[in-house]
Amino acid sequence: MSLGREFNLFWAGQAVSTVGDRITVFVVPTVMIFLLEASALEVGIVAMAQYLGIPLLGPIAGVLVDRWDKRRTMLMCDFIRLAAVAAIPVAYWLDVLSTPLLFFCVALISAATIFFNVGYLVAVPATVAPRHLVGAYSRLEGTGSVAEVAGPSIAAGLYHALGMVALLVDAASYLVSAVCFKYMRPWGETTIQHGSVWTRLTVGFRLNWADPVLRRVVVAAVILNSGGPIFVTVLPVLAYRGLGLSVGDFGVAMSIAAAGAVVGALIAPRISDRFGTGRTMAWGLLLHCLVGLGVLAAPALSPMLVIAVTLGFYGFFMSCINVCSAPTRQSRMSAENQGVMHAAYRTATWGVIPLAALVGGLAVTLLTEPLGILDATRVVMVGGTLLAAFSFLPVMGVQAMLDDAERQREAAADTESLQPESAP
Repeated sequence: MSLGREFNLFWAGQAVSTVGDRITVFVVPTVMIFLLEASALEVGIVAMAQYLGIPLLGPIAGVLVDRWDKRRTMLMCDFIRLAAVAAIPVAYWLDVLSTPLLFFCVALISAATIFFNVGYLVAVPATVAPRHLVGAYSRLEGTGSVAEVAGPSIAAGLYHALGMVALLVDAASYLVSAVCFKYMRPWGETTIQHGSVWTRLTVGFRLNWADPVLRRVVVAAVILNSGGPIFVTVLPVLAYRGLGLSVGDFGVAMSIAAAGAVVGALIAPRISDRFGTGRTMAWGLLLHCLVGLGVLAAPALSPMLVIAVTLGFYGFFMSCINVCSAPTRQSRMSAENQGVMHAAYRTATWGVIPLAALVGGLAVTLLTEPLGILDATRVVMVGGTLLAAFSFLPVMGVQAMLDDAERQREAAADTESLQPESAP
């Protein structure tokens, strides 16, 4: 089923840039470990930069994007990210690449992405009908999952063949995304917002906390993002230094692993239809975290196979969470408050990620001397996984709330249909 020209342009642009993103996400820690010989702490610091702008810029981003033309804002964000990614190989060729410079480039990419993502969540309901939202998010999630599958292998191959030039592929992908935005019909134009910036700023947080469903989802996401980023940040250190995987082997393992996320994106709508979005999200959170314990099977079993299988299930359940989360939140909020609601949500839930990434890198550095790099990375990753697993508790009651809200809407619709028509 086609969702229309506007969504297809948006979808195409994001598909290309998402593949490019995977190249940068894979190449940056690889460059740090092999070319800059960075420590686990330095890897954690640069990983922290990826999310540092969220608590600093997240709140104001929602307010400003609500006041700006959202399509043009996303286009400009693509150009900023293009420049920041391209600066990394240029700095390497000029022999000035360093951890601080990588930190700056990644932080700039993160800042532009914050503004982009506020518009992204508004773009989907602006380009498809409400009844097609889950289908639209399923396609976007599926595309992202395909990028997860192809991206690491492409990144490993490009890095092996081209070295730092591989990052220019990501830079070019942002250009493709910008062109797609350019050819879309205008949407998300500037809207007139009443009240001061501070008033609008606080509205997003109040809306997320006042609604019982949104409040539970926020708490769950904060817990998840307090532990999950520890696992993800330490993973390259475990693979390269703890298990001795080559860049090519790690790329293949990551690509095989991402196949699980593709499957999850494809069948998540069916699971949601069968069990409900709230229930699917709750169990998805628990299982997403617990399967991370699979890394303990290495090196007793093949490290590449262990990482592939563990992260395959990890991605499968993450897709189930993502496909259900956004529609659930959007169903609880009016269109004029979508921007500030999403920005406040991201600020609260992603704001803990920089600290989690830093804690992961620091913990491995501190534990390496007494435990060795292999056991240090495994202990830290298991700790982050178990912490994140508690995220399922707050959303256990969400499905009942959604069912009650649906019954109330149906009752209101029935009552309205029974009202006598007024005489002409």
